[in-house]
Amino acid sequence: TLSKTPSLSLAEPPELTFVKGILVSDSPWVDAFMSTHHEEQQECPHTRGGVVPAELVGAVELEVLPRLTWPKPTSWIAPSHPCQRSSWCSGIQDQGRISTQGYCDCWLLAAIASLTLNEKTLARVVPLDQNFGPDYAGIFHFQFWQHNEWLDVVIDDRLPTFKDRLVFLHSAELNEFWSALLEKAYAKLNGSYESLKGGSTIEAMEDFTGGIGEMYDVKAAPDNFYEILEKALKRCSMVGCSIDTSSAAESEARTPFGLVKGHAYSVTGIEEVSYRGRQVQLIRIRNPWGQVEWNGPWSDNSPEWRSVSPSEQRRLSQAARDDGEFWMKFEDFKVHFDKVEICNLTPDALEDSTAHKWEVTIHQGSWVRGATAGGCRNFLETFWTNPQIKLHLTEKDDGQDDCTFIAALMQKGRRKLKKLGAEMLTIGYSIYESPGRDGHLGKDFFRYHPSKARSKTYINLREVSHRFKLPPGDYILIPTTFEPHQEADFCLRIFSEKKAITKDLDENVAIDLPEPLHPTPSPQETEEEKQFRALFEQISGKDMEISAEELEYVLNAVLKKTKNIKFKNLSLVSCRNIISLMDTSGNGKLEFSEFKAFWEKMKKWISIFLQFDFDKSGSMSSYELRGALKAAGYQLNNYLLQLIVLRYSDERFQIEFDDFLNCLIRLENASRVFQALSAKNKEFINLNIGE
Repeated sequence: TLSKTPSLSLAEPPELTFVKGILVSDSPWVDAFMSTHHEEQQECPHTRGGVVPAELVGAVELEVLPRLTWPKPTSWIAPSHPCQRSSWCSGIQDQGRISTQGYCDCWLLAAIASLTLNEKTLARVVPLDQNFGPDYAGIFHFQFWQHNEWLDVVIDDRLPTFKDRLVFLHSAELNEFWSALLEKAYAKLNGSYESLKGGSTIEAMEDFTGGIGEMYDVKAAPDNFYEILEKALKRCSMVGCSIDTSSAAESEARTPFGLVKGHAYSVTGIEEVSYRGRQVQLIRIRNPWGQVEWNGPWSDNSPEWRSVSPSEQRRLSQAARDDGEFWMKFEDFKVHFDKVEICNLTPDALEDSTAHKWEVTIHQGSWVRGATAGGCRNFLETFWTNPQIKLHLTEKDDGQDDCTFIAALMQKGRRKLKKLGAEMLTIGYSIYESPGRDGHLGKDFFRYHPSKARSKTYINLREVSHRFKLPPGDYILIPTTFEPHQEADFCLRIFSEKKAITKDLDENVAIDLPEPLHPTPSPQETEEEKQFRALFEQISGKDMEISAEELEYVLNAVLKKTKNIKFKNLSLVSCRNIISLMDTSGNGKLEFSEFKAFWEKMKKWISIFLQFDFDKSGSMSSYELRGALKAAGYQLNNYLLQLIVLRYSDERFQIEFDDFLNCLIRLENASRVFQALSAKNKEFINLNIGE
């Protein structure tokens, strides 16, 4: 059970606001710690008397409230308790007793309380082989899941206190410190104590387990909601529930039935019981405070239990104890509670062989401004540029015609950026039936094809998830931010009852260029060629060769006379790049034949640019660059496309013709070098230092 203690009162300042924390830079020794905790304790050269100095570990400090102190747990116990000794943990799994002085957000408290319900899951996050014994070195380590990997977080043992009382989370036992140290490690993971202000229970549950979250509005839950909860608990999922509040004044207010509004509860069981000749669905709820229970039907001392056999009561572990855990009828649960959060555990978190496991596939990606940050379907002109993931559902669920899966889209690292003013982005996704071909789908596909399914809403949470049932087959999932031009990394996870396969519909890099032109003199020059020759002779003189400066004059003079072109003048740098591309003699100048060959390229590139300059402004949206480059013979993946956009687009995500020209010249030069060094058209080359 968990308990709630009175809030800490301070003389100065009158109110303790959520203080800003600063993470001191980590030391190289701490990075080395990631290997083996006990070995490093033995080998660390900086220990003094067996204790690692706090400055080596990256302590979490407080910027304000200077009256807060950071004592070590071994010296924290007040003299009035001389018989007590500092303890790492004592009976966490049995009691899980945690208190808060009111400065730990309830979402984190509820997640930690749920964590104590599963001994193996708890032991992964909170390694229980740490203690204050003879080998104590003044450091502790914890493990958290972050975006498909488990991270070791090392902290020193100093905890923030005021008047010898821990300020934030702590265990109900005064000499037990695992929960306070766990909170400090979690604050370090996220950048500061302040970054822990505000969140959802499911977020911390995922970081503790690597699981995938679902959120349900109980009042609008599906008809099979009981079966969903039953399956979740059979899979050892962590389940939380809460009652909504209509105002801040209602937070932590008690209802006439003994429930607390705005409070995070844990769901610990769901069963059917035989009652007066019929089956009744019950659900077991746990209050993390360890007290204050439901007092309605099926509560601890309710008369309904008198009609239940002793054997059934033993099966349900029913006992009248003021421990914060209680049963209630499932129908009453749907009436009184508003929200349910389910954290479905991944197979690596389910060591119990009897647990029913999910199949998991994971995809990492990013939204980059100007390239792959296209926004939602409301912005059709850029929506198609978002990352596209192909989802292959292989087989039906047992006894069903469809495939059940959960798609969860998580934005990465936003909480850590909170101190820089960053907020959670509004995110979501759409699912389309695959047209049966690979390759990045274009704008017209989304113009004429409706989505097959989508996330229930776009919302500014760390993760958006939803459960779907679709027939076996191929689908295209488009993860997006709501607004275009918003950058973030993301992690997309698919939990399915049967195996599912995901594949990035990123383009394979391919080059389809015509052979270099070697023009031969034609029997009769065209009018255009006559004009070029006259201008060329006028500029070059008798040698019929022009320099970069002269080429700049020629091209800009020609472009000014060309109709339907609003280009700005080409730069001298562009003309130098043109000469490097076309100069076969290596003298840094262009002959007339080389100029003619380039002009044929130039006309094609101008035509492509005008095709993708939709508003005829003389510039092209960077989101159209993928299509423009493909028309020029270059099929690029997202990574290369993002690099090119960063190099050649402006702050408005526009690309001028001069930049487009330089981009194509660089690509053609690179492809020529590759083809020259590639043996038998292989997809790789070997280079020595000279090359």
